[in-house]
Amino acid sequence: MEAVRVQAIASLSKCMETIPSEFIRSENEQPAITTVHGILLEVPVIDLGNPDEENLVRSIAEASREWGIFQVVNHGIAGDVISKLQKVGKEFFELPQEEREACAKLPGAQSVEGYGTKLQKEVEGKKGWVDHLFHKIWPPAAINYQFWPKNPPSYREANEEYAEKLRGVVDKLFKSLSLGLGVEGHELKDAAGGEDLVYLMKINYYPPCPRPDLALGVAAHTDMSTITILVPNEIPGLQVFKDDHWYDVKYIPNALIIHIGDQIEILSNGKYKSVFHRSTVNKETTRMSWPVFLEPPPELEIGPLPKLINEGNPAKYKIKKYKDYMYCKLNKLPQ
Repeated sequence: MEAVRVQAIASLSKCMETIPSEFIRSENEQPAITTVHGILLEVPVIDLGNPDEENLVRSIAEASREWGIFQVVNHGIAGDVISKLQKVGKEFFELPQEEREACAKLPGAQSVEGYGTKLQKEVEGKKGWVDHLFHKIWPPAAINYQFWPKNPPSYREANEEYAEKLRGVVDKLFKSLSLGLGVEGHELKDAAGGEDLVYLMKINYYPPCPRPDLALGVAAHTDMSTITILVPNEIPGLQVFKDDHWYDVKYIPNALIIHIGDQIEILSNGKYKSVFHRSTVNKETTRMSWPVFLEPPPELEIGPLPKLINEGNPAKYKIKKYKDYMYCKLNKLPQ
């Protein structure tokens, strides 16, 4: 049976001022009630082109400890590379549904790759107002082109170019995060999988929603990977939980948004914090975002870096294979 896509539900809901009950969040989650209105959260903005490495390392380490999220400018990825990525992603979601379904996630598949709607176990049966497309973009050995759209024709080229440019940003982030922990520049990336680190692209497509006050695009969560590098479109919607409240994040033009994920929190033994965040939807306009999750290889065991552990600072996290961590997280099981 073909899955019901949120995009199709949005088309039907357009004429009505209601949404199906499974998209209506409980009061403690509804954005209209739980968001601090009128204040845009200014998360740290870091100049990745800063020639003063000490200063750069300090800024990134501080943002990762205090916030778990920051934006980077002067990251070295040209605006047209990002524009092309956004353009082909948008064009894919504007194709007729049967064409999109050609990339659909396979029923019962263990992997998240493919076009889909539901991602993880839904608490209280509540659904997110979002469709998505997942596929790996690096390293070449991990890529399955079955899940890459054939249309638009320039889709592959735009994604490959973005992946190529992203690698420099990834190396710089890992190096700074390592140095910020007082270990050598290569250690954090090596512990997360080194050159086998998987770059998993996700395109989030949030169609217009008649009741954005009641629904969420993606419910509150932390990312289970190491680092997430996110390109938003011009429609705001990312919210961060800070000082016990939900705030809208202020976007900076041409910046990449960086989330610290669970595996960096684990590797740093809790020094760096995984950011608790969610996404809201818009009444008039489609919102989209392009996060890339940097995932350890599935069989790799991840635990706190041994150099950070001593009598005064015991390990706060278990050592676990990444695939087992992922399974527990998606199925809402204790770690």
